[in-house]
Parts: sequence; C-alpha cells; structure tokens
Amino acid sequence: MKAAEFPSVDLREIFRAGQLPAMPQSALRLLNVSRDPDSGPAEYATVIEVDPGLTVQVLRFVNSSYFGFRHEVSNVKQAITLVGVRTIKNFALYSAIFSMIPNPKCGAFDLAKLWQDSLRRGLFARAMGRMLGMRDAEEPFAAALLQDMAVPLLAKEVPVAYAKLFGAQGKAAYQVRLSRLEEHVFGWTHAEAAGIMARQWDLPEAFAVLIEDHLDVERWSAHADSEPGKLAVSLSALLPMTPDTAWPEYRAFEKYFDKARPARGPSIEELLGEVDRQFADFAPLLKIAAPGKTLVDRYHEAAGHEAVESV
Repeated sequence: MKAAEFPSVDLREIFRAGQLPAMPQSALRLLNVSRDPDSGPAEYATVIEVDPGLTVQVLRFVNSSYFGFRHEVSNVKQAITLVGVRTIKNFALYSAIFSMIPNPKCGAFDLAKLWQDSLRRGLFARAMGRMLGMRDAEEPFAAALLQDMAVPLLAKEVPVAYAKLFGAQGKAAYQVRLSRLEEHVFGWTHAEAAGIMARQWDLPEAFAVLIEDHLDVERWSAHADSEPGKLAVSLSALLPMTPDTAWPEYRAFEKYFDKARPARGPSIEELLGEVDRQFADFAPLLKIAAPGKTLVDRYHEAAGHEAVESV
C-alpha cells in the first residue's frame, strides 16, 4: 500500500468543519458537576433526574446482573451512593457518546463489531487496572471502551480512503492494526483523532490523554507502577479484534502482560475468563450482541497456533 495513493487529510480540519456531534445537555451538566470537588451523590442525582431517559438508564444499569444487588435500587441518589460517582458519571458519558457515533457505510466497517471489541477492551482495562493495584479503575474502563470512538466518524468523513484501509486491514497478508496503516498513509492515527474529540467535548484532560496514548504500550509497560491506568488501556488495545481470523499481537500481549503481572496475579486465561463473564452481564445494557468466540477461545487458538509453529 502506497501513501501516495491516498489524499492528504488534515485531521484537525475534519473537526473544524463542525462535523462533531454535540454532546447531550445532561452529559454536559454532569461534566460541570464533576469539576466541583465538593459534589456528591445529591448533586449528581439532581442533574440525572431532570432527564427521564437518563434516569431510566442509570437505574437499569445499577439493577443489572452486572452488580448483582439483592434488592432493587429505586432512586438515583441511592444508585450513586452504592456504585460510586465515577461509575455513574462515566456510564452516562459513554452512553451519550454511543448514541452520537455514526454508522457509516464504508467498505468492510462494522459498527456492531467495533462496539463488541470496545466493550471487551473496557472490561479488560478495568480488570487489569485492579490487578495492578488501582482502587478505582473506572477511568481506564471508560477510556478503553472509547479508544476507537473516532473510527466511525473518520470513516464517515473520509469514506474512500477508509474503505481502502479497511480492505487492506482485512487481507491475511497484512494482519496489522488500523493505526499502523493510518500512520503510514496519513501521518496520524485514530488515537490522535479521539484525543481531539475528547477535548472538543470538554472531557477531562486526563481522560483525553488516556484515550490518546492507548497505542503506546511499550512506553507504559515501563511505568506500570506509576501509570497503571495507561498500561491497562494500552494493553487492552492489543486484544484480538472480532473480524480478525488471527490474533497478530498475541505474542506482544503475552509479553507485556507477563511483565506487568504481580507474583500472585491471575493468569492471562483467568483474566480473560473474567472479562468474558462480565461481558455477558454488561453487554445487554448497551445492546451489544455477544461475539461468536470468547476471548478465552481466541487465546486458546492463538496459543495452539504458536505451539504448532514452534514444532
């Protein structure tokens, strides 16, 4: 694939053209409340309860099997008190973003599969963050969930170029991530685009950085103690993608996971199994269908393939 075959695309011009959807008012109000360190469940509940649709979503979320509370939670303030301010705030934000993302008809692009992969990455980043000692891994969860949120918008705005990229990505001879192809032909990646989107939506800077830096696993693997969230998000980006027939980053994933894993931490298979179980509980909340194969299935396939190659 030659970069000269593609048009020059100014990433910032795409967003300057006003193509970015507006964040819902309820989400903007939550962001404003979150900037006040004295805000608690009552303040967040006030903002949520003026939006009947968001209220229903929050209560459905908290009463789901994902949390497994024995008694039904009937009001928003109680829900926030039980699961935490960050959990509710991030749920509202990524629910809002999900609703705004376009579904472009662009080559082999499949929005449903993108969301399947995104949810698995989010759940993995949360589990990985906790394994690395994070008390609150909600930010890595949300950042990993939204790390590819720019891809549909880019495919919508530059459809001819992205149709070619998706086609090249799907060829067995390539087996490379979309980000490498973007860097080759444009000089930028969808990670940078997602960072711009996050800032234009006025999301917290630390959150924008988590998304923007999700491709730099080599860097963050050297800072597992000081930047566990960034490592968790960047490692999640190496998980297998639903459309891929192989797992190109399997060896890299295994290398960085084993390097970061605490002495008594779960194995890869154990952690992926936890992600699969949580996916089954969480996916219905976002109306995401289950992939054909679990992450544990993909892990066994990759490990078996590697064993055959080594013989």
